[in-house]
Amino acid sequence: MRLDKFISTTTTLSRAEAKKVIKKGILINDKLIKTPDYKIDEFKDQVIVNGNRLVYQKYVYIMMNKPKDTVSATEDAIERTVVDILRDEDRIYKVFPVGRLDKDTEGLMLLTNDGELAHKLISPKKDVEKKYYVEVSGELKNEHLKIIKEGVILEDGYRCKPARLEILDSSEGNSKANIFITEGKFHQVKRMMKSLGATVTYLKRLSIGSLKLDENLKLGEYRYLTDDELNKLTK
Repeated sequence: MRLDKFISTTTTLSRAEAKKVIKKGILINDKLIKTPDYKIDEFKDQVIVNGNRLVYQKYVYIMMNKPKDTVSATEDAIERTVVDILRDEDRIYKVFPVGRLDKDTEGLMLLTNDGELAHKLISPKKDVEKKYYVEVSGELKNEHLKIIKEGVILEDGYRCKPARLEILDSSEGNSKANIFITEGKFHQVKRMMKSLGATVTYLKRLSIGSLKLDENLKLGEYRYLTDDELNKLTK
């Protein structure tokens, strides 16, 4: 890997900024290097910048408990993004959110720089199940279980893939439920509930495939996946 690319990958420096730093001299295996296109072994060579050894990590996987009023994007001119929540030392990996959650939806968000895994998790063809907890204004009834299971029809005529609805409580015109879907159309859960005559008042994603939201993570907090979580997710 080129030295300038290595430094821009393992620090918050841009490629151009990395080149300026390199021209002043970088220690590689105790040898002073000043050429940006110098080739290194990113896994074996010891690269020192400002007294710190840079460590290369190809892929990273971050679990976040996404808060409301945050958009699922890497950048936005107006709104705060999930990437904005990350500390500087975690942004260097240039992660992106896997799929999306609406701005006012809370819960499990996976951020990674592993495009292959991201595709596997969000592609409707892969049938990866996502679990949501939903509260609605309106009564969810047993008859709705079959409608959801057979594929509810949205207002634009689109028939959703078969899903599962688990009613937790339905009283006084309000209902609570878990819903399990394998696709991610725009505002899908809200539109599914609307088709059943209910309006979503609260929505939280609890799981993506085998990955479950860590209940110890407060809104806006995040952590890296454990080896066990990652192994199950990538099977």
